[in-house]
Amino acid sequence: MQESRLFRIVYYLLDKGQTTAAELAEKFEVSVRTIYRDIDALSGAGVPVYAETGRNGGIRLMNDFILEKAVLSEEEKQEILLALQSINTAQNHNGSQTLQKLSAMFQLSSENWLEVDFSRWGQEGADNGKFELLKSAIIRSRNIQINYANSYGDSGERIVQPYKLVYKAKAWYLIAFCTKKKDWRIFKLNRILDIEILNESFQHRDVPKPTGASEEEYNRITLRFPKEIAYRVYDEFDKTHIQPQANGDLIVSAKMPEDGWLTGFLLSFGTQVEILSPTYLKEVIARQAKLMYEKYKT
Repeated sequence: MQESRLFRIVYYLLDKGQTTAAELAEKFEVSVRTIYRDIDALSGAGVPVYAETGRNGGIRLMNDFILEKAVLSEEEKQEILLALQSINTAQNHNGSQTLQKLSAMFQLSSENWLEVDFSRWGQEGADNGKFELLKSAIIRSRNIQINYANSYGDSGERIVQPYKLVYKAKAWYLIAFCTKKKDWRIFKLNRILDIEILNESFQHRDVPKPTGASEEEYNRITLRFPKEIAYRVYDEFDKTHIQPQANGDLIVSAKMPEDGWLTGFLLSFGTQVEILSPTYLKEVIARQAKLMYEKYKT
């Protein structure tokens, strides 16, 4: 216990520069006398730590002391800290301690200038907790039981082996091996309703490369949007697919899969989208719009 505390004191001094025995005693939940014994132990071990008395005194390390053995460039150090900062946003207390230690070792500021919030509006961190559970299960190679709602609205329990979290097209996905289907599956995190980490571990296997249709196999869809909806057009499409018109309209031309998702996606724009091609897609949307009208008319 003392050895662990001694290292933590060194990390703390590297990060803060100077502190007092009382502050260290409060932080590490020991007496002031114990802190002074720790300082003597560190000094006896060759760590250049000393205490100054007086109004501006305190405990500090010599300015040229650097706890660093790895040869890393400044850019590499920043990349490591950036990765830890992004992981730490999922409310990982241990990640926060690791960030503090490494920033002290690298002699770089540990100020967190990046914030990533996985939760949707109104969720109050529920999705952050979901992300943290999945990360823990992946790292520990533990099976999980999930309650998942598929694209048809049906939900059910299944046991899967989690392998990888993927962020694509503004959404998080879990790549996992389904123990029931004996095959790989991709689950959208927003549709995972409940997660339970099980005691069973699994042996790692290679994650197969995606075998779905490539963009080249999709048909090109051409759409017109009025300028009033431009904010959403730039949210949904890459700028290389958008051609602004003289009157402010936006013409979008992109290859997309023609399935139930596309129908729902286009209907979500209401009257703020015009399908220019293909012609048959107009008929599909018209039929769906008519069905909606028949369902909700009074």
